[in-house]
Amino acid sequence: MASQVSGIAASEGIAQAKAYLLVEPDLSFDKKTISDIDSEVNRLQAAIDTAKEELANIRSIAAKSLGEEEAQVFDAHAMVLSDPDLIGQTNTVIKNDKVNAEAAFQQTSDNFITMFEAMEDNPYMQERAADIRDVRKRVMSHLLNVKLPTPATIDEEVIIIAEDLTPSDTAQLNKQYVKAFVTNVGGRTSHSAIMARSLEIPAIVGTNNITEMVAEGDFLVVDGMEGDVFINPSESTIETYNKKANEFAELKLEWDRLKDEKSVTKDGKHVELAANIGTPKDLTGVIDNGGEAIGLYRTEFLYMDSKELPTEDEQYTAYKAVLEGMDGKPVVVRTMDIGGDKELPYLELPKEMNPFLGYRAIRVSLDQDEIFRTQLRALLRASVHGTLRIMFPMIATLPEFRDAKAILEEEKANLAKADIKVADDIQVGIMIEIPAAAVLADQFAKEVDFFSIGTNDLIQYTMAADRMNERVSYLYQPYNPSILRLVKNVIDAAHKEGKWAGMCGEMAGDQIAVPLLVGLGLDEFSMSATSILKTRSLLTHLDTAEMKKLSEQALNECTTAEEVVKLVEQYTSK
Repeated sequence: MASQVSGIAASEGIAQAKAYLLVEPDLSFDKKTISDIDSEVNRLQAAIDTAKEELANIRSIAAKSLGEEEAQVFDAHAMVLSDPDLIGQTNTVIKNDKVNAEAAFQQTSDNFITMFEAMEDNPYMQERAADIRDVRKRVMSHLLNVKLPTPATIDEEVIIIAEDLTPSDTAQLNKQYVKAFVTNVGGRTSHSAIMARSLEIPAIVGTNNITEMVAEGDFLVVDGMEGDVFINPSESTIETYNKKANEFAELKLEWDRLKDEKSVTKDGKHVELAANIGTPKDLTGVIDNGGEAIGLYRTEFLYMDSKELPTEDEQYTAYKAVLEGMDGKPVVVRTMDIGGDKELPYLELPKEMNPFLGYRAIRVSLDQDEIFRTQLRALLRASVHGTLRIMFPMIATLPEFRDAKAILEEEKANLAKADIKVADDIQVGIMIEIPAAAVLADQFAKEVDFFSIGTNDLIQYTMAADRMNERVSYLYQPYNPSILRLVKNVIDAAHKEGKWAGMCGEMAGDQIAVPLLVGLGLDEFSMSATSILKTRSLLTHLDTAEMKKLSEQALNECTTAEEVVKLVEQYTSK
């Protein structure tokens, strides 16, 4: 029966395909006393053999679709399945305790997990605990005859349905087959949503109950523009969305023609359209979409994609690749922004009641400065390969910026002593995401080389509303006059001191916000690469003098976000 679910439109596009449920299966079981020991031992061996075959198949598919590096995780899982101690001890429990294979395997694997997790001074061995958990899930699924979702084996067009998707989940989705995804939780600025935009696949988040509404194999239509999902829709609905998909495809072709054009307004003013990236692999999307710079390189993915802290040389290689890939165009690299919703198992950050307001980003870097120094040395060494700009995240006070810059200068001096060349034109700026820094921008502007406004966090901190919480998602209001006033304060402060101001939050590519930001005088707009051409097209219709009047009207006459939206829509519909 046809039905409809609505959520938050997180990535544009129209998709139609069968549903693939990426949800945790029920692997609960009853512990039973058994009499036929050989039968249980054989059941266990059969489940292990099947799991090995499955892993070999998954590894082969992952190597082709995702690359050899991503596929290596399955080698570690295969090694666990071949561990004679794990299997032998499980068989001993079956024989001695006369319990079913499920109970014996659970008990033995628990013992191994506890043992490995206790090895605090050995991150590699601690990582084995996670491998055993994954393998246990796979073996248990075969013992219990329950299907385990394995996205790496997807070989037909599907729409992923999930509670949520982690950055690593999303990074492993094969765009050839995964046409869209829909989740119960999340917001427009959650990492899965940002990743969906860089993959150029439609996404809807924050539906609350999509996993309950959809069954495996249901036919879905996903409207990533409006945030609607149609479950087993009628022929007329399918026809309507086929037409909408074709119109969107034609619009994208029109935008593609602007790839090699300059980003200029109707009256000829140039603004820089840059891209946000997470890894060097994202460069292809930036170049394909005509990006004029990298406005935000999120270096935390280097840390999150590693089983231990990345070395100086590993980081240098990544930064060098991006700088060379941009061929002299500016690259703003944000130093490690770990904490909040980005955890590192091997770093053992403290569990906090409010991690977004806690020990994260520059606070970790200044406290654990050897990690920070390693990153800064790698960046400084890479600086000779392009135009590097270094940005410190989560700066709240001037002393934090001064301390961070002092460490940077120390490492620069150390490299000079070692006769290692460093570029002499590296700009050093801060991400404005804490209201305290936005309010004090006039003082910061005297000491920094640039500002980049991180609206994702600036909005949540100003509105006191968690941007990941769909219950308060209505308070994520980029057009609220209070946010616009903070943005204006930052831009004006930068310009007064002859510095430039950019924006790297999702607001920079928001088609309602862009006219206002042009009017406020923003110099650089950094966004998902897939939003660049659409924004370049919009700019050609905007006159800066008219936009200045529009933004002044929004700031001085509007009292709510809704009034601002209405004002902009009235102008753009003329």
